[in-house]
Order: sequence, then C-alpha cells, then structure tokens
Amino acid sequence: MALDKMTDLYLRTSDPYPLQSAAFNGLHEFYAHLREGRLTTTRCLGCGSVCWPPRRFCPECLTDKFDWVDLPKEGTIHAFSIQEAGAPQGFLAPLVFAVVKVEELRIFSLISCSEPKKIALGQRVRFTTLAVTNEPGGEKRMLHAFEPF
Repeated sequence: MALDKMTDLYLRTSDPYPLQSAAFNGLHEFYAHLREGRLTTTRCLGCGSVCWPPRRFCPECLTDKFDWVDLPKEGTIHAFSIQEAGAPQGFLAPLVFAVVKVEELRIFSLISCSEPKKIALGQRVRFTTLAVTNEPGGEKRMLHAFEPF
C-alpha cells in the first residue's frame, strides 16, 4: 500500500498521547465527554460496579455491558508529586501529578496550577480539561485534569 502524502503516515512511537477517536480507541466516548466538559467513567450493567479508569469489561463480574456515568467535578488531593524536569512534549515543568479522591474513586491526574509549591494533601480541586494536541485527522485530543479552587 503506497502512501499518498506524509499525513497518511502516523508514527505512534513519537506520540505520547492516547489516540481518542473511535477508529483508534474502544473507549472513545470518554474522550468525547471530555470535549463536552464532562468527567465520566463506566458503570457495569451486570453488578453496578463503577471503575476508574473507564473499562470495556467489569473486573468484578467480567461482563462487557456498561453505561457511562458522570462523576462529580470536585474532589480532594489524596497524594501528589511534583515533577521538576523531563516534562513530556507540550508541557512546561514543573508538573503536578496527583491521585484525586472523587467519591469512592481514586483518579490519577495532572493538577493544572500556576503555583505547584502551594499544592497540599487534602486540598479541594475541581475538574478541568487540557487540550494537548490533535488526532491524525485533526480532532482535538483532551486530557482530564484538576485545578485548585
């Protein structure tokens, strides 16, 4: 198969972000919800388990039947780390990575803030999104994040 132009070639090895469209990702609805400003995850239709991260099957009863549920937009910082060097492409150091408690779930996430040294355990944070790059076809790719309030 010959490539007509360079845009037909997609080099995953140089791309640190998850592909989010239905053509590349079975959980593409999660990313569509992010583009709508919604933080969602999957709920098992068999046993009712709610998991993070979203899954295509239930780790409790192994069914692949699920629906999407909205999560609260606020949580608390359960643990965090500040990365001073080696930020991924498109990010400026320092970066704050955290485990955010949202209801019974623990969500690993970036913390979007201008003063990383002021982050503290138990601090309240609110859901936000970060636009990081585009899909090979041009659609925006989003990551979930939280910010102090």
